[in-house]
Amino acid sequence: MNRDASPPIFSVRSLSKRYGSTTVVKDLSFSIAPGECLGVIGPNGAGKTTTIRMCLGLATPDAGEVSFFPGGGAPALQMPADALAIKARLGIVSQFDSLDPDFSCAENLLVFGRYFGMPDALIKARIPQLLEFASLANKADAKLSELSGGMKRRLSLARALVNDPQLLLLDEPTTGLDPQARHLMWERLQRLVQQGKSILLTTHFMDEAERLCNRLLVLDHGQKMTEGTPRDLIANNLEPDVVEVYGKGALALAESPLKALAARTEVSGETVFFYTQDAKALLAALTDYPQLRTLHRPANLEDLFLKLTGRQIREDA
Repeated sequence: MNRDASPPIFSVRSLSKRYGSTTVVKDLSFSIAPGECLGVIGPNGAGKTTTIRMCLGLATPDAGEVSFFPGGGAPALQMPADALAIKARLGIVSQFDSLDPDFSCAENLLVFGRYFGMPDALIKARIPQLLEFASLANKADAKLSELSGGMKRRLSLARALVNDPQLLLLDEPTTGLDPQARHLMWERLQRLVQQGKSILLTTHFMDEAERLCNRLLVLDHGQKMTEGTPRDLIANNLEPDVVEVYGKGALALAESPLKALAARTEVSGETVFFYTQDAKALLAALTDYPQLRTLHRPANLEDLFLKLTGRQIREDA
């Protein structure tokens, strides 16, 4: 699919939001093309959740507009004015499960489909394929108390697909899952993009962002820091080689002559990070410190995230 040739399915223009004297989102603009997964990453308090809430009509922006589904000769739908029409074509998976514990898996899908005014016959016809997609075909009659955390997240994803949405908004969909469950969710999300669905994904997992997202938007303090494909962001913002050094006495190396062998150094906890265009000289010099442990690796999205937003731990905002 040539995404550049298609108008965006979803656009945010000059969005801003203040709470009292604090600006939570400032002049934010981005868009999503049909069949594209856009990832939004940023530290706690960066404005991700507030942005999602404004996109869903749950918070009113102080400035800017949120537009959905242009085309067919009709103007784009606007949030919140066209909220009902927009939500009929959206699928939403929030951070926390809102499944009904009194219902079985199949009943959760049936009741949710009724919220869209879908006939029971149509919903029931879709339930088997939705459960199969979620790898829950043998759990149709199971109550939520019988499901693992990963199963519940997959059921939430299946429920978000009841109305066959064009666009999915997923807010940290794999938080709390074990590695096996996360990988299964990733495979399902990749399959949806291959089917032409568009996805807006917020995540704190950089490997998840790199695997799933065509483009990434990095937010901090409510503003766009940068935007682009994962590969381009890494190439344009980071040195290609990273050497991590840790162990007793490692921190002293941050201000030692070894510093001259790297483009830049950072310290986090008990680890020194050396960022370099070519690690050979640095690795050779580190053989003089056999008591230290080293890890040589390519730069990744986590390095980008920390370079742009800092290593300081922040409280939830």
